[in-house]
Amino acid sequence: MRDLPWPARVYLVAVIGAAAALIARAGVVSGMPVATGDLDVLLVLALLFLVCESMPTLLNVEQFAVSVSFSASLAAVVLIGPEGAALVGLTAVLSVRPGLPLIKRLFNGAQFAICGYAAGQVYLALDGRVGVPQVNAFDDLIGPYAAATAVYVPLNIVLTLTMVALATGVRDTEVPMRGMAQFLLSYLGYGTFGLLVAGLWATVQSISAVLVLLPLFVARWAFGQYHAQQRSYDATIAALCQAVETKDYYTRGHCTRVSHASSMIAQEIGMGLERVRAIRYAGMLHDVGKLGVPTKVLQKDGPLTEEEFAAIQLHPMRGLEIVRGIGFLDEAYAGIMHHHEKHDGTGYPMGLAGDEIPEFAKVIAVADAFDSMTSDRSYRGARPVPVAVEELRKSAGTHFDPVMVDAFIRALEREPWQPPRRVDPPPPEAVATTIKDHDDPTTPIQVVTGP
Repeated sequence: MRDLPWPARVYLVAVIGAAAALIARAGVVSGMPVATGDLDVLLVLALLFLVCESMPTLLNVEQFAVSVSFSASLAAVVLIGPEGAALVGLTAVLSVRPGLPLIKRLFNGAQFAICGYAAGQVYLALDGRVGVPQVNAFDDLIGPYAAATAVYVPLNIVLTLTMVALATGVRDTEVPMRGMAQFLLSYLGYGTFGLLVAGLWATVQSISAVLVLLPLFVARWAFGQYHAQQRSYDATIAALCQAVETKDYYTRGHCTRVSHASSMIAQEIGMGLERVRAIRYAGMLHDVGKLGVPTKVLQKDGPLTEEEFAAIQLHPMRGLEIVRGIGFLDEAYAGIMHHHEKHDGTGYPMGLAGDEIPEFAKVIAVADAFDSMTSDRSYRGARPVPVAVEELRKSAGTHFDPVMVDAFIRALEREPWQPPRRVDPPPPEAVATTIKDHDDPTTPIQVVTGP
Protein backbone atom coordinates (compact mmCIF):
# COMPACT_ATOMS: atom_id res chain seq x y z
CA MET A 1 0.00 0.00 0.00
CA ARG A 2 2.97 2.30 0.53
CA ASP A 3 3.59 2.36 -3.21
CA LEU A 4 0.09 3.66 -3.97
CA PRO A 5 -0.52 7.38 -4.58
CA TRP A 6 -2.50 8.99 -1.79
CA PRO A 7 -5.73 9.31 -3.82
CA ALA A 8 -5.61 5.55 -4.46
CA ARG A 9 -5.06 4.90 -0.75
CA VAL A 10 -8.05 7.03 0.20
CA TYR A 11 -10.20 5.29 -2.38
CA LEU A 12 -9.04 1.85 -1.24
CA VAL A 13 -9.84 2.58 2.40
CA ALA A 14 -13.22 4.02 1.41
CA VAL A 15 -14.21 0.93 -0.60
CA ILE A 16 -13.07 -1.51 2.08
CA GLY A 17 -14.75 0.58 4.78
CA ALA A 18 -18.02 0.74 2.84
CA ALA A 19 -18.03 -3.02 2.34
CA ALA A 20 -17.34 -3.68 6.02
CA ALA A 21 -20.08 -1.24 7.08
CA LEU A 22 -22.79 -2.70 4.86
CA ILE A 23 -21.99 -6.28 5.88
CA ALA A 24 -22.00 -5.32 9.56
CA ARG A 25 -25.28 -3.47 9.17
CA ALA A 26 -26.83 -6.34 7.24
CA GLY A 27 -25.81 -8.77 9.97
CA VAL A 28 -27.50 -6.68 12.64
CA VAL A 29 -30.63 -5.59 10.80
CA SER A 30 -31.45 -8.44 8.44
CA GLY A 31 -29.53 -11.43 9.74
CA MET A 32 -26.91 -13.27 7.74
CA PRO A 33 -27.56 -16.41 5.68
CA VAL A 34 -25.63 -18.36 8.32
CA ALA A 35 -28.30 -17.44 10.85
CA THR A 36 -31.26 -18.12 8.57
CA GLY A 37 -30.45 -21.68 7.54
CA ASP A 38 -28.91 -20.98 4.14
CA LEU A 39 -25.37 -21.93 5.10
CA ASP A 40 -25.22 -24.81 2.60
CA VAL A 41 -26.24 -22.53 -0.29
CA LEU A 42 -23.76 -19.90 0.81
CA LEU A 43 -20.88 -22.37 0.97
CA VAL A 44 -21.57 -23.87 -2.47
CA LEU A 45 -21.88 -20.47 -4.15
CA ALA A 46 -18.82 -19.15 -2.32
CA LEU A 47 -16.82 -22.15 -3.53
CA LEU A 48 -18.03 -21.60 -7.10
CA PHE A 49 -17.10 -17.92 -6.86
CA LEU A 50 -13.67 -18.71 -5.40
CA VAL A 51 -12.83 -21.30 -8.08
CA CYS A 52 -13.64 -18.86 -10.89
CA GLU A 53 -11.97 -15.90 -9.20
CA SER A 54 -8.77 -17.89 -8.65
CA MET A 55 -8.42 -18.55 -12.38
CA PRO A 56 -9.17 -15.30 -14.20
CA THR A 57 -8.26 -14.41 -17.75
CA LEU A 58 -5.35 -11.98 -18.07
CA LEU A 59 -6.02 -9.09 -20.42
CA ASN A 60 -3.50 -7.17 -22.50
CA VAL A 61 -3.42 -4.52 -19.79
CA GLU A 62 -0.57 -5.17 -17.38
CA GLN A 63 -1.72 -6.79 -14.11
CA PHE A 64 -5.38 -6.59 -15.15
CA ALA A 65 -7.63 -9.61 -15.37
CA VAL A 66 -11.30 -10.51 -15.63
CA SER A 67 -13.24 -13.51 -14.44
CA VAL A 68 -16.79 -14.78 -14.65
CA SER A 69 -17.01 -15.35 -10.88
CA PHE A 70 -19.66 -12.65 -10.53
CA SER A 71 -22.22 -15.15 -11.88
CA ALA A 72 -22.09 -16.93 -8.51
CA SER A 73 -22.67 -13.66 -6.70
CA LEU A 74 -25.69 -12.93 -8.90
CA ALA A 75 -27.05 -16.42 -8.20
CA ALA A 76 -26.73 -15.60 -4.50
CA VAL A 77 -28.89 -12.50 -5.05
CA VAL A 78 -31.77 -14.82 -5.98
CA LEU A 79 -31.10 -17.71 -3.59
CA ILE A 80 -30.01 -15.96 -0.38
CA GLY A 81 -30.53 -12.22 -0.91
CA PRO A 82 -28.31 -9.11 -0.80
CA GLU A 83 -26.45 -10.12 2.33
CA GLY A 84 -25.60 -13.53 0.92
CA ALA A 85 -24.45 -11.99 -2.35
CA ALA A 86 -22.16 -9.65 -0.39
CA LEU A 87 -20.65 -12.58 1.54
CA VAL A 88 -20.11 -14.59 -1.63
CA GLY A 89 -18.29 -11.65 -3.22
CA LEU A 90 -16.21 -11.19 -0.10
CA THR A 91 -14.62 -14.61 -0.64
CA ALA A 92 -12.44 -12.97 -3.31
CA VAL A 93 -10.14 -12.16 -0.38
CA LEU A 94 -9.32 -15.88 -0.26
CA SER A 95 -8.38 -16.11 -3.95
CA VAL A 96 -5.45 -18.42 -4.57
CA ARG A 97 -4.33 -16.60 -7.70
CA PRO A 98 -0.49 -16.72 -7.63
CA GLY A 99 1.29 -13.48 -6.89
CA LEU A 100 -1.83 -11.48 -6.00
CA PRO A 101 -0.95 -9.13 -3.09
CA LEU A 102 -3.15 -9.01 -0.01
CA ILE A 103 -4.12 -5.42 -0.69
CA LYS A 104 -5.57 -6.40 -4.08
CA ARG A 105 -7.42 -9.31 -2.50
CA LEU A 106 -8.97 -6.96 0.04
CA PHE A 107 -10.02 -4.49 -2.63
CA ASN A 108 -11.47 -7.22 -4.85
CA GLY A 109 -13.42 -8.74 -1.99
CA ALA A 110 -14.74 -5.34 -0.90
CA GLN A 111 -15.85 -4.19 -4.33
CA PHE A 112 -17.50 -7.54 -5.11
CA ALA A 113 -19.34 -7.34 -1.78
CA ILE A 114 -20.58 -3.83 -2.58
CA CYS A 115 -21.69 -4.86 -6.06
CA GLY A 116 -23.50 -7.95 -4.77
CA TYR A 117 -25.29 -6.03 -2.05
CA ALA A 118 -26.31 -3.22 -4.40
CA ALA A 119 -27.59 -5.70 -6.99
CA GLY A 120 -29.53 -7.55 -4.28
CA GLN A 121 -31.24 -4.37 -3.12
CA VAL A 122 -32.31 -3.59 -6.69
CA TYR A 123 -33.62 -7.14 -7.02
CA LEU A 124 -35.73 -6.74 -3.86
CA ALA A 125 -36.95 -3.29 -4.87
CA LEU A 126 -38.42 -4.80 -8.04
CA ASP A 127 -40.28 -7.47 -6.04
CA GLY A 128 -37.79 -10.24 -6.74
CA ARG A 129 -38.39 -13.25 -4.51
CA VAL A 130 -35.45 -14.50 -2.44
CA GLY A 131 -35.12 -18.25 -2.14
CA VAL A 132 -35.15 -21.32 -4.32
CA PRO A 133 -37.46 -20.38 -7.20
CA GLN A 134 -40.56 -22.40 -7.96
CA VAL A 135 -40.84 -23.70 -11.50
CA ASN A 136 -44.17 -21.98 -12.10
CA ALA A 137 -42.86 -18.67 -10.72
CA PHE A 138 -39.52 -18.60 -12.52
CA ASP A 139 -40.69 -16.11 -15.16
CA ASP A 140 -41.31 -13.54 -12.44
CA LEU A 141 -37.60 -13.54 -11.55
CA ILE A 142 -36.29 -12.61 -14.99
CA GLY A 143 -37.09 -8.88 -14.86
CA PRO A 144 -35.70 -8.23 -11.34
CA TYR A 145 -32.66 -10.41 -12.07
CA ALA A 146 -31.91 -8.54 -15.31
CA ALA A 147 -32.08 -5.24 -13.41
CA ALA A 148 -29.77 -6.60 -10.70
CA THR A 149 -27.27 -7.70 -13.36
CA ALA A 150 -27.51 -4.31 -15.07
CA VAL A 151 -26.48 -2.70 -11.78
CA TYR A 152 -23.82 -5.22 -10.73
CA VAL A 153 -21.76 -5.32 -13.94
CA PRO A 154 -21.31 -1.55 -14.59
CA LEU A 155 -20.71 -0.90 -10.88
CA ASN A 156 -18.03 -3.61 -10.80
CA ILE A 157 -16.30 -2.14 -13.86
CA VAL A 158 -16.46 1.44 -12.56
CA LEU A 159 -15.07 0.53 -9.14
CA THR A 160 -12.23 -1.46 -10.68
CA LEU A 161 -11.25 1.02 -13.40
CA THR A 162 -11.32 3.88 -10.90
CA MET A 163 -8.82 2.04 -8.74
CA VAL A 164 -6.63 1.28 -11.77
CA ALA A 165 -6.70 4.93 -12.84
CA LEU A 166 -5.85 6.25 -9.36
CA ALA A 167 -3.12 3.67 -8.78
CA THR A 168 -1.36 4.01 -12.13
CA GLY A 169 -2.28 7.50 -13.27
CA VAL A 170 -3.30 5.96 -16.62
CA ARG A 171 -6.85 6.56 -17.75
CA ASP A 172 -6.60 4.68 -21.03
CA THR A 173 -6.75 0.89 -20.83
CA GLU A 174 -6.91 -1.87 -23.44
CA VAL A 175 -10.66 -1.48 -23.15
CA PRO A 176 -11.17 2.05 -24.49
CA MET A 177 -14.28 3.87 -23.34
CA ARG A 178 -15.65 3.85 -26.88
CA GLY A 179 -15.47 0.05 -26.81
CA MET A 180 -16.92 -0.28 -23.32
CA ALA A 181 -20.38 -1.05 -24.73
CA GLN A 182 -19.08 -4.28 -26.27
CA PHE A 183 -17.31 -5.22 -23.04
CA LEU A 184 -20.48 -4.53 -21.02
CA LEU A 185 -22.63 -6.61 -23.34
CA SER A 186 -20.33 -9.60 -23.07
CA TYR A 187 -20.27 -9.35 -19.28
CA LEU A 188 -24.03 -8.97 -19.10
CA GLY A 189 -24.30 -12.13 -21.18
CA TYR A 190 -22.12 -14.07 -18.78
CA GLY A 191 -24.34 -12.84 -15.96
CA THR A 192 -27.11 -15.14 -17.20
CA PHE A 193 -25.15 -18.06 -15.75
CA GLY A 194 -26.22 -16.86 -12.31
CA LEU A 195 -29.88 -17.18 -13.27
CA LEU A 196 -29.11 -20.65 -14.61
CA VAL A 197 -27.65 -21.69 -11.24
CA ALA A 198 -30.72 -20.36 -9.42
CA GLY A 199 -33.11 -22.11 -11.80
CA LEU A 200 -31.34 -25.46 -11.61
CA TRP A 201 -31.18 -25.31 -7.81
CA ALA A 202 -34.89 -26.10 -7.65
CA THR A 203 -34.28 -29.54 -9.18
CA VAL A 204 -30.67 -30.58 -8.63
CA GLN A 205 -29.70 -28.21 -5.80
CA SER A 206 -25.95 -27.92 -5.18
CA ILE A 207 -25.15 -29.99 -8.28
CA SER A 208 -26.32 -26.99 -10.31
CA ALA A 209 -23.10 -25.19 -9.42
CA VAL A 210 -21.08 -28.09 -10.81
CA LEU A 211 -23.16 -28.16 -14.00
CA VAL A 212 -22.56 -24.45 -14.53
CA LEU A 213 -18.81 -24.74 -14.03
CA LEU A 214 -18.35 -26.21 -17.52
CA PRO A 215 -19.89 -23.28 -19.46
CA LEU A 216 -18.18 -20.85 -17.10
CA PHE A 217 -14.80 -22.31 -17.92
CA VAL A 218 -15.68 -22.35 -21.61
CA ALA A 219 -16.37 -18.63 -21.24
CA ARG A 220 -13.04 -18.18 -19.50
CA TRP A 221 -11.29 -20.10 -22.27
CA ALA A 222 -12.97 -17.90 -24.89
CA PHE A 223 -11.76 -14.77 -23.09
CA GLY A 224 -8.23 -16.17 -22.99
CA GLN A 225 -8.24 -17.22 -26.64
CA TYR A 226 -9.36 -13.77 -27.77
CA HIS A 227 -6.63 -11.95 -25.89
CA ALA A 228 -3.97 -14.51 -26.81
CA GLN A 229 -4.92 -13.88 -30.42
CA GLN A 230 -4.55 -10.14 -29.93
CA ARG A 231 -1.13 -10.61 -28.36
CA SER A 232 -0.13 -12.77 -31.32
CA TYR A 233 -1.26 -10.05 -33.72
CA ASP A 234 0.74 -7.44 -31.81
CA ALA A 235 3.86 -9.61 -31.86
CA THR A 236 3.55 -10.09 -35.63
CA ILE A 237 3.22 -6.36 -36.21
CA ALA A 238 6.12 -5.57 -33.87
CA ALA A 239 8.40 -7.98 -35.71
CA LEU A 240 7.62 -6.36 -39.06
CA CYS A 241 8.21 -2.89 -37.60
CA GLN A 242 11.56 -3.91 -36.18
CA ALA A 243 12.59 -5.19 -39.60
CA VAL A 244 11.67 -1.85 -41.17
CA GLU A 245 13.44 0.27 -38.59
CA THR A 246 16.73 -1.58 -38.91
CA LYS A 247 17.09 0.19 -42.26
CA ASP A 248 17.29 3.67 -40.75
CA TYR A 249 18.95 4.46 -37.43
CA TYR A 250 17.02 7.71 -37.04
CA THR A 251 13.56 6.20 -37.39
CA ARG A 252 13.70 3.84 -34.41
CA GLY A 253 10.34 3.99 -32.66
CA HIS A 254 8.74 5.95 -35.50
CA CYS A 255 6.17 3.25 -36.29
CA THR A 256 5.06 2.97 -32.67
CA ARG A 257 4.64 6.73 -32.32
CA VAL A 258 2.72 7.03 -35.59
CA SER A 259 0.47 4.23 -34.38
CA HIS A 260 -0.20 6.07 -31.13
CA ALA A 261 -0.86 9.40 -32.84
CA SER A 262 -3.18 7.70 -35.34
CA SER A 263 -5.14 6.16 -32.47
CA MET A 264 -5.49 9.58 -30.86
CA ILE A 265 -6.98 11.01 -34.04
CA ALA A 266 -9.21 7.98 -34.61
CA GLN A 267 -10.69 8.19 -31.12
CA GLU A 268 -11.15 11.94 -31.46
CA ILE A 269 -13.25 11.58 -34.62
CA GLY A 270 -15.33 8.80 -33.07
CA MET A 271 -14.07 5.60 -34.68
CA GLY A 272 -15.30 2.40 -33.05
CA LEU A 273 -13.12 -0.03 -31.12
CA GLU A 274 -12.40 -2.35 -34.03
CA ARG A 275 -11.48 0.50 -36.39
CA VAL A 276 -9.22 2.06 -33.75
CA ARG A 277 -7.43 -1.27 -33.42
CA ALA A 278 -7.12 -1.53 -37.20
CA ILE A 279 -5.71 1.98 -37.56
CA ARG A 280 -3.25 1.25 -34.77
CA TYR A 281 -1.97 -1.64 -36.87
CA ALA A 282 -1.95 0.54 -39.99
CA GLY A 283 0.16 3.13 -38.18
CA MET A 284 2.62 0.47 -37.11
CA LEU A 285 2.94 -0.89 -40.64
CA HIS A 286 2.58 2.26 -42.75
CA ASP A 287 6.24 2.15 -43.84
CA VAL A 288 6.62 -1.62 -44.13
CA GLY A 289 7.08 -1.11 -47.88
CA LYS A 290 10.54 0.29 -47.15
CA LEU A 291 11.63 -3.33 -46.97
CA GLY A 292 11.26 -3.33 -50.74
CA VAL A 293 13.33 -0.15 -51.25
CA PRO A 294 17.12 -0.48 -51.46
CA THR A 295 18.80 0.71 -48.28
CA LYS A 296 21.27 2.79 -50.28
CA VAL A 297 18.33 4.77 -51.68
CA LEU A 298 16.74 5.37 -48.26
CA GLN A 299 20.07 6.52 -46.82
CA LYS A 300 21.53 8.28 -49.84
CA ASP A 301 23.56 11.37 -48.96
CA GLY A 302 22.36 13.89 -51.55
CA PRO A 303 19.57 14.41 -54.10
CA LEU A 304 17.86 11.38 -55.61
CA THR A 305 17.73 10.52 -59.27
CA GLU A 306 14.30 10.16 -60.87
CA GLU A 307 14.65 6.38 -60.71
CA GLU A 308 15.55 6.46 -57.03
CA PHE A 309 12.66 8.78 -56.24
CA ALA A 310 10.34 6.45 -58.15
CA ALA A 311 11.54 3.62 -55.90
CA ILE A 312 10.64 5.73 -52.84
CA GLN A 313 7.20 6.48 -54.27
CA LEU A 314 6.54 2.79 -54.73
CA HIS A 315 7.01 1.94 -51.05
CA PRO A 316 3.28 2.23 -50.17
CA MET A 317 2.45 -0.27 -52.90
CA ARG A 318 5.30 -2.52 -51.78
CA GLY A 319 3.86 -2.33 -48.29
CA LEU A 320 0.46 -3.47 -49.52
CA GLU A 321 2.08 -6.41 -51.32
CA ILE A 322 3.90 -7.44 -48.13
CA VAL A 323 0.88 -7.37 -45.80
CA ARG A 324 -1.88 -8.38 -48.22
CA GLY A 325 -1.99 -11.91 -46.79
CA ILE A 326 -2.44 -10.76 -43.17
CA GLY A 327 -6.20 -11.11 -42.79
CA PHE A 328 -6.75 -9.26 -39.52
CA LEU A 329 -5.54 -5.92 -40.91
CA ASP A 330 -8.89 -5.19 -42.58
CA GLU A 331 -9.17 -1.47 -43.36
CA ALA A 332 -5.50 -0.96 -42.50
CA TYR A 333 -4.62 -1.89 -46.08
CA ALA A 334 -6.01 1.43 -47.35
CA GLY A 335 -3.97 3.39 -44.80
CA ILE A 336 -0.75 1.63 -45.75
CA MET A 337 -1.38 2.08 -49.46
CA HIS A 338 -2.41 5.74 -49.51
CA HIS A 339 -0.77 7.48 -46.54
CA HIS A 340 1.33 9.66 -48.89
CA GLU A 341 -1.61 10.98 -50.86
CA LYS A 342 -2.17 14.72 -50.41
CA HIS A 343 -5.44 16.55 -49.95
CA ASP A 344 -4.79 18.64 -53.08
CA GLY A 345 -4.04 15.58 -55.23
CA THR A 346 -0.28 16.06 -55.58
CA GLY A 347 0.70 13.03 -53.51
CA TYR A 348 1.52 9.46 -54.43
CA PRO A 349 1.20 6.64 -55.44
CA MET A 350 -2.14 7.38 -57.20
CA GLY A 351 -2.60 11.14 -56.91
CA LEU A 352 -5.90 10.89 -55.02
CA ALA A 353 -7.45 14.10 -53.68
CA GLY A 354 -10.01 15.14 -51.07
CA ASP A 355 -12.73 12.57 -50.45
CA GLU A 356 -11.03 10.12 -52.80
CA ILE A 357 -8.40 9.47 -50.11
CA PRO A 358 -9.42 6.71 -47.64
CA GLU A 359 -10.08 7.92 -44.10
CA PHE A 360 -7.32 5.74 -42.64
CA ALA A 361 -4.79 7.28 -45.02
CA LYS A 362 -5.84 10.81 -44.04
CA VAL A 363 -5.32 9.99 -40.37
CA ILE A 364 -1.92 8.34 -40.85
CA ALA A 365 -0.67 11.18 -43.08
CA VAL A 366 -1.11 13.67 -40.23
CA ALA A 367 0.37 11.35 -37.59
CA ASP A 368 3.31 10.40 -39.83
CA ALA A 369 4.29 13.99 -40.65
CA PHE A 370 3.90 15.15 -37.05
CA ASP A 371 6.19 12.47 -35.65
CA SER A 372 8.74 13.09 -38.37
CA MET A 373 8.85 16.79 -37.52
CA THR A 374 9.13 16.22 -33.76
CA SER A 375 11.88 13.57 -34.05
CA ASP A 376 15.62 13.93 -34.56
CA ARG A 377 16.95 13.40 -38.05
CA SER A 378 20.54 13.32 -39.28
CA TYR A 379 20.12 16.63 -41.10
CA ARG A 380 18.30 18.49 -38.27
CA GLY A 381 17.17 18.27 -34.67
CA ALA A 382 13.60 17.64 -33.57
CA ARG A 383 11.21 20.57 -33.91
CA PRO A 384 9.24 21.64 -30.82
CA VAL A 385 5.66 20.39 -30.68
CA PRO A 386 4.10 23.88 -31.10
CA VAL A 387 6.18 24.43 -34.25
CA ALA A 388 5.08 21.09 -35.68
CA VAL A 389 1.45 21.86 -34.87
CA GLU A 390 1.73 25.19 -36.68
CA GLU A 391 3.19 23.40 -39.71
CA LEU A 392 0.20 21.06 -39.71
CA ARG A 393 -2.13 24.05 -39.64
CA LYS A 394 -0.30 25.69 -42.55
CA SER A 395 -0.57 22.52 -44.64
CA ALA A 396 -4.22 21.79 -43.79
CA GLY A 397 -6.24 21.84 -46.98
CA THR A 398 -3.24 21.26 -49.24
CA HIS A 399 -1.09 18.48 -47.78
CA PHE A 400 -3.48 17.25 -45.08
CA ASP A 401 -7.20 16.88 -44.53
CA PRO A 402 -8.26 19.84 -42.33
CA VAL A 403 -10.67 17.67 -40.33
CA MET A 404 -7.88 15.30 -39.30
CA VAL A 405 -5.53 18.16 -38.44
CA ASP A 406 -8.17 19.77 -36.21
CA ALA A 407 -8.94 16.45 -34.54
CA PHE A 408 -5.27 15.81 -33.79
CA ILE A 409 -4.80 19.29 -32.32
CA ARG A 410 -7.81 18.74 -30.04
CA ALA A 411 -6.42 15.37 -28.98
CA LEU A 412 -3.03 16.96 -28.20
CA GLU A 413 -4.74 19.48 -25.92
CA ARG A 414 -6.07 16.62 -23.79
CA GLU A 415 -3.05 14.32 -24.07
CA PRO A 416 0.20 16.26 -24.45
CA TRP A 417 2.66 14.66 -26.84
CA GLN A 418 5.83 13.15 -25.42
CA PRO A 419 8.55 13.58 -28.07
CA PRO A 420 11.10 10.77 -28.36
CA ARG A 421 14.37 11.13 -26.51
CA ARG A 422 17.19 12.80 -28.38
CA VAL A 423 19.01 10.41 -30.70
CA ASP A 424 22.76 10.27 -30.36
CA PRO A 425 24.54 10.21 -33.72
CA PRO A 426 25.44 6.65 -34.76
CA PRO A 427 29.03 5.62 -35.41
CA PRO A 428 30.02 6.62 -38.97
CA GLU A 429 30.76 3.04 -39.89
CA ALA A 430 27.42 1.82 -38.54
CA VAL A 431 25.01 3.68 -40.76
CA ALA A 432 25.04 6.11 -43.62
CA THR A 433 23.53 9.58 -43.21
CA THR A 434 20.74 11.09 -45.21
CA ILE A 435 19.73 14.67 -45.91
CA LYS A 436 16.08 14.06 -46.73
CA ASP A 437 12.99 12.50 -45.26
CA HIS A 438 9.98 11.66 -47.39
CA ASP A 439 7.72 11.90 -44.29
CA ASP A 440 8.74 15.47 -43.40
CA PRO A 441 6.54 18.02 -45.25
CA THR A 442 8.95 20.86 -44.43
CA THR A 443 11.96 19.21 -46.09
CA PRO A 444 10.95 17.79 -49.46
CA ILE A 445 13.17 15.29 -51.20
CA GLN A 446 15.50 16.73 -53.80
CA VAL A 447 15.25 15.03 -57.17
CA VAL A 448 17.82 15.46 -59.92
CA THR A 449 16.40 15.25 -63.42
CA GLY A 450 18.26 14.29 -66.51
CA PRO A 451 21.17 11.89 -66.98
